[in-house]
Amino acid sequence: MERGASADDIKKAYRKLAQKYHPDVSKEKGAEEKFKEVAEAYQTLKDPEKRAAYDQLGSGLHQGEEFRPPPDWEQRFRAREGAQGFSFDDLDLGDLFEGLRGHARAQANRPRPGRDYEATIQLTLEQAHRGTQVELALEKPVTARIPKGAADGQRLRLRGQGGKGINGGRDGDLYLDIVLAPHPLYRPDGHDLSLDLPLAPWEAALGATVEVPTLDGRVALKVPPQTAAGAKLRLARRGLAKPGGGEGDLYAVVKIVNPTVLTERERELFASLAGESRFDPRGHFKVE
Repeated sequence: MERGASADDIKKAYRKLAQKYHPDVSKEKGAEEKFKEVAEAYQTLKDPEKRAAYDQLGSGLHQGEEFRPPPDWEQRFRAREGAQGFSFDDLDLGDLFEGLRGHARAQANRPRPGRDYEATIQLTLEQAHRGTQVELALEKPVTARIPKGAADGQRLRLRGQGGKGINGGRDGDLYLDIVLAPHPLYRPDGHDLSLDLPLAPWEAALGATVEVPTLDGRVALKVPPQTAAGAKLRLARRGLAKPGGGEGDLYAVVKIVNPTVLTERERELFASLAGESRFDPRGHFKVE
């Protein structure tokens, strides 16, 4: 504030700062200490003669140092001020505290949004594919509808499923972090799925039509002749449902499996094949 400020200016400035830093309403760091500093300053500046003494003597004070006028000046004015020190007598405290109460009432009555909730839920692939409904015990019981197409690692926002709003404020939201449970057959990759497809040696060599399980039932898959181990056979739109419609793909990864128990006739057939075949699975081992 300028040194030439009027008494009204000082009073207005004090009232504004007192309301700003009052510990009951201020959220600023160090508000209580600032409120005390403002009060101490007003104690000096509200009185014309104390202010004159400060203007003459107080400009050299360091921060936090209390202003004390010369002893003869203090004796002249102590009788009038009384032993109680600082007084609010010439400040309308009714206005000040009414303003503080009004501020508190306004804060209490303003609309406030409800609290947001967050939870991690584990879904089976079948639940993610078809959609499901889960019951959650948060700060209140919540029934959450999970639309079909949820993917592993996805975060769903369910509007208005959080805490109740206050004074007409909007209800909070519910955030769900999706985790897909391991499946005995399928491995998810986004909305695509993979599964291992075991084939007998003759199925892989000669080709075959085999049944493959999907989330929507079993389907026939044609295996081309001379299919190698590790080949990926794609079944279009047989993966997980997508939120916007459609489905991912299902990839059948070929695993060639030999029989573990052979009949005598099977041994004869394998021996005959070994004698007739020119196939060398280790031909790439040859070094020139």
